[in-house]
Amino acid sequence: MPTPSARPTRKAVIPVAGMGTRFLPATKAVPKELLPVVDRPALQYIVEEAARAGLGEVLMVTGRNKAAIEDFFDRHPELETALEKKGDAARLAAVHESTEVAQVHFVRQGEARGLGHAVLQAAAFVGDEPFAVLLGDDIIDARDHLLEQMLQVQAEHGGSVVALLDVGRENIDKYGAVAVEPGGTDVVSITGLVEKPPVDEAPSSLAIIGRYVLAPEVFDALRGTSPGRGGEIQLTDALATLVERGEPVHGVVFSGRRYDTGDRLDYLKAVVQLASERDDLGPGFRAWLAEFVADLPTAGASEA
Repeated sequence: MPTPSARPTRKAVIPVAGMGTRFLPATKAVPKELLPVVDRPALQYIVEEAARAGLGEVLMVTGRNKAAIEDFFDRHPELETALEKKGDAARLAAVHESTEVAQVHFVRQGEARGLGHAVLQAAAFVGDEPFAVLLGDDIIDARDHLLEQMLQVQAEHGGSVVALLDVGRENIDKYGAVAVEPGGTDVVSITGLVEKPPVDEAPSSLAIIGRYVLAPEVFDALRGTSPGRGGEIQLTDALATLVERGEPVHGVVFSGRRYDTGDRLDYLKAVVQLASERDDLGPGFRAWLAEFVADLPTAGASEA
């Protein structure tokens, strides 16, 4: 029987070393994680999520050309002084939020060798405690407490926990997929994992999305993991090793609001959805959006 974890989860790891090629040329000079989702970078949403869940220490695993991320989470005395002189309290508070939301640390990945390799760079920061990994492409709506639920599952069962989403079997080849014991509902016991399987070989339509709560034993598994899919060290493969060793790995099946900012179309959808729900922007934006959509040509109609 799995034993509950006696060690609390206090730290979060956010890998941000990717090149963001899907958003070129914008990401030639600006890290994709700093692209604005309405008026905040996607990465700020992720750090705020970790802080809400009680994870006050955050490590960002960076790479080359990511210095702007460190600047964003650092103080900017000249800007703060200018806003103070203008009496612009609202914008000053917004600037402070980005620097005070959590204690943010940084480490360089050096060579981009996959998500598993990025997570391995956090070993010294994490030590022998369970920790969370949050991928910067996935924004989970603040009203949906996915990470909090995952932390609770880990505290109760020990081992590791991954977030799962039913993406349909036709889409599973784009994700890490899991096999689960029958009978589970929103919390399932995982019996196998495979990275981006062919559709006809996928163990289920449940895909791993960008939230993990991992036992520190994953570092030993990662050190012994050979490059897999795409020639990279895959976190999915290390988790499969833990399952094979008899370590508990559970999944939380998510059915809430998730915004994928790593895809251009989904990024645009995220901006529209989040802006339309804002108290300050929503009323005017929704009114304009309704007029704009009403004037769009119907599908298949030719434009004048």
